[in-house]
Amino acid sequence: MEHAGQRDMLLEVRDLRKYFPIQRGLLRRVVGYVRAVDGVSLTIQEGETLGLVGESGCGKTTTGRCVIRLIEPTAGTVRFKSRLLSANGDPAMVDLMALEPEQMKTLRREIAMIFQDPVGSLNPRMSVGDIVKEPLTAHGLGKGSAAEERVISLLQAVGLRPEHMRRYPHEFSGGQRQRIGIARALALNPRLVVCDEPVSALDVSIQAQILNLLQDLQEQFRLTYLFVAHDLSTVEHISDRVAVMYVGKLVEIAETEELFMHPKHPYSEALLSAVPKPDPDLHKERIVLSGEVADPSNPPSGCYFHPRCRYAETRCKTEEPVLREVAPGRFAACHLAGELDLAGVI
Repeated sequence: MEHAGQRDMLLEVRDLRKYFPIQRGLLRRVVGYVRAVDGVSLTIQEGETLGLVGESGCGKTTTGRCVIRLIEPTAGTVRFKSRLLSANGDPAMVDLMALEPEQMKTLRREIAMIFQDPVGSLNPRMSVGDIVKEPLTAHGLGKGSAAEERVISLLQAVGLRPEHMRRYPHEFSGGQRQRIGIARALALNPRLVVCDEPVSALDVSIQAQILNLLQDLQEQFRLTYLFVAHDLSTVEHISDRVAVMYVGKLVEIAETEELFMHPKHPYSEALLSAVPKPDPDLHKERIVLSGEVADPSNPPSGCYFHPRCRYAETRCKTEEPVLREVAPGRFAACHLAGELDLAGVI
């Protein structure tokens, strides 16, 4: 798929699938499957931020959770460059799908997740100090004053004060709660952090603060992000590359600036037309997609997007397009990707 570039590859996902069974009747007989993730392939380089975008329900969050095995995938391979599971101490690619539970627990020190809901993701009965210290305790890495010092340094890194560790989540604002969640995610010095819409539940002014914090922490701790979001403005701010998802499939992958200026897939063009323009005098046609998002339990034949695509041809209804390289470093799953002149963000 994507070119590795000059940086080393940290994560490689190939043909990832997650099908949820549809059960009916007293015997709970399986009558079909919801194809939440349907053949996703991508790579992430060390120190990079890959944005994963799409409409609600397209499978973004499920993809992120399958990558780190919070949800067990139906099929596919996920390879991660681990330092803790390598034989000689040098980082080596390991297949997450083949790891035993004890090995997976060890690997979780290198992978973390920031959740979307800063309220529901924090235990209201635990103090902030205990919440941030919990990963250290679970892995037997922090006790006594050393653990407390680690918690204090993490809270300071995310913009909170040491005295906050004695308080409880309900005493903080939404943005502060998300900072607590970020501190917890960083407790074990992870290499990869899956950010599951970490700012979508926050006020716009607070969103910018959290995004800037994530960028500062990425540089400070040498982090790599898989950034899941539906807000393209957010993704543009933080991502090096963007992967666009539609009904469980990736339809385009490109560097952020290239995607925003020159999209190669009609679905990307439609998403970009909805991005708010800072200049009130700048008028641009808003592309309103017809019809509904395809049903992942009964997707249409051919290209899943063809019932809503204004460029669709006869072959789009019968032939499923593959994600192919249409320009150096540009991938699109569209039969017409090399022919269409699509509008980006001005």
